[in-house]
Amino acid sequence: VPSAELAAEMTRAYFEDTSRLGLGRPDAEPLATTTIGPIVELIADLVESGHAYESGGDVYFAVRSFDGYGKLSHRPTEEMEQGEGDDAGSLKRDPLDFALWKAHKPGEDTHWDSPWGPGRPGWHIECSAMAEAELGELPFAIHGGGSDLVFPHHENEIAQSEAARGRPLARIWMHNGMLETDSSKMSKSEGNIFQLSEALDRFGPEAVVSYLISGHYRQPLA
Repeated sequence: VPSAELAAEMTRAYFEDTSRLGLGRPDAEPLATTTIGPIVELIADLVESGHAYESGGDVYFAVRSFDGYGKLSHRPTEEMEQGEGDDAGSLKRDPLDFALWKAHKPGEDTHWDSPWGPGRPGWHIECSAMAEAELGELPFAIHGGGSDLVFPHHENEIAQSEAARGRPLARIWMHNGMLETDSSKMSKSEGNIFQLSEALDRFGPEAVVSYLISGHYRQPLA
């Protein structure tokens, strides 16, 4: 399935399932694919300021150029594995650096033009650009997300946004705990997940919402 079709299918499923919860929808739900212009502009600002560099059509954030890196997760440097795969290793100046833009590769069906050649955004830069486009001048009030996103995703959001704009990204960071099945985090890699739509079909929206708010938001929920 072409990636654009898969993304559209998953987006529709997300909207349908979460709308069934009866909690209303956010004022804005931006898509990375419609925010490519601001994404490219933000990367260009980081390159111009010396916080990022082009290598082989990719663009990487130079982590050691940002003095505050690690202040959210408090991880030792030796434990800061970006998890981007071996293909990026030869292009990085430093193993700590992370991708802002990835060059188009043969067989990939989705790409956009940029000053560094055709490609696609890295995972982290999308969120910084979309937040700034929708919420205006930084910082915004509250940034949420799962506890599994503290590093590297949110750490990298902080670095690229603050390096580019000279201001904090968010005033408050709130990270929720994970759903657990038999004391293990519910995740696709563990094979212990079930879809929200299944839970809604079986138990109804009131029961699902009541269950999800039954514990402290920062703690695991079994």
